[in-house]
Amino acid sequence: MPGRAPSDRSVPRTGGARRAVVVGAGLAGMLAAAALSTAVDEVVVLDRDELPDGPEHRKGLPQGRHAHLLMAGGLAAMAEVLPGAGLRERLLAAGAREIPLGSGMVALTPEGWFRRWRHDGPSMLSCTRALLDWTVREAVLAHTGVEIRRAHAVGPAGDAERVRGVRVAAPDGAETELAADFVVDASGRGSRIEGWLGELGITGLRTRTVDSGLVNATRVYRTPAGAEQFPLTVVQADPYASAPGRSGMIMPIEGDRWMVSLAGTRGGEPPADPDGFLEYALALPHPVVGRLVSGAEPLSAVHISRSTSNVRRYLEKAARWPEGFVALGDAVATFNPAYGQGMSVAALGARLLGEELRHTGPDAPGLARRVQRGVARSVDAAWAAAVGQDVWYPGTRGARPTAADRLVTAYSRRLTKAATGSYRAAAALWDVTSMNTGPERLFRPATLLDVACGALLPPLSGPPLTAAERKVLDELGRTRGAGPR
Repeated sequence: MPGRAPSDRSVPRTGGARRAVVVGAGLAGMLAAAALSTAVDEVVVLDRDELPDGPEHRKGLPQGRHAHLLMAGGLAAMAEVLPGAGLRERLLAAGAREIPLGSGMVALTPEGWFRRWRHDGPSMLSCTRALLDWTVREAVLAHTGVEIRRAHAVGPAGDAERVRGVRVAAPDGAETELAADFVVDASGRGSRIEGWLGELGITGLRTRTVDSGLVNATRVYRTPAGAEQFPLTVVQADPYASAPGRSGMIMPIEGDRWMVSLAGTRGGEPPADPDGFLEYALALPHPVVGRLVSGAEPLSAVHISRSTSNVRRYLEKAARWPEGFVALGDAVATFNPAYGQGMSVAALGARLLGEELRHTGPDAPGLARRVQRGVARSVDAAWAAAVGQDVWYPGTRGARPTAADRLVTAYSRRLTKAATGSYRAAAALWDVTSMNTGPERLFRPATLLDVACGALLPPLSGPPLTAAERKVLDELGRTRGAGPR
């Protein structure tokens, strides 16, 4: 119902101090809180979960047990939101690994194996999502005056002109209002933002879902002796084979462990049983992932997740938008996690919020609308990349390839093919996939020329491993790991 009257049990601001409230203590929420902390007197973050005291999994992150890679563009955005916090150094000190895209990754794409070049190119950070969230949360708390409260936010307070706080439910169901000058919805995949806006009288929002039916299956292993420096290894799915996509990845994580994630789209889902998990890995388009884990010791059960659909809420197109309210991160859009974009998009959104706050202050008319429209730009780029591949899988729901998709796909496949044997083409691809720059980078004259020339080196017949790495692969491939089944 629009425009709820203020509750008799409201929690006011202190004196003339300005307060911001952020709903959600995940990555997007904590980064938004950090951005707001420089512009208001008080920032309160609300979350329903009991937050762990260390890097441990929590219920509110449905993808938390699966592979997450923090791209260079996302890390750079985080560093701007939290200057002086040393996030990269904190993560590396806690055991995260820095993976140069040029030399530190072995990848089979639908167009062939990528080479490993002497030039590193941009890097990504590899660790558990639990470590990343905990490190960011601790850094925000250490460098700002942000306060986290365990509470259930059930709706906005205000009207279609301005949000003035949030309604909070107590365990007995009673509601209070927490007054605020600025509210951010960073409540993740479970956001009820359509309902919230409906309560304010803002309706008719467009939402789109594209679902390839992807299932993630992840298991953690002890890093085998001698394989401590083995490169991140990925066998990508092929969206163009007219068959369900199947992929696998081994990424190093903190604690001398490997996180092994398998994924399959509708009709090709990986199994949850340990024996089936290994057989699935061995049956991928190349068995490198399966051979490596054959000789590794399992440390966990197989965890399954189906929260993988692409969902886009076109909030920036709303006919009206209230002052003092912004949505960020998964509350705006979620992406198929196979493409590793969600965390970086959230960080870019928080950076944009901070930039706008510095330029105009939190009370400037139209601030919330400008931020919401600005956030849409990085969301659109990530959406196009994810959906542009997912539409090709058989059984994908919510979209079919269009003429534009066919044109873009033809170009992207030629670029990827060129990147298997051209450093300059590979560098262009890295710049975009690392989110250091937008997709316009792919259409610069030099890149167009590289695509036209194609791969300058012949295709590789197998994974580009050093002699020492190939020895590790051969030794692990001859055994079957022992451990929990």
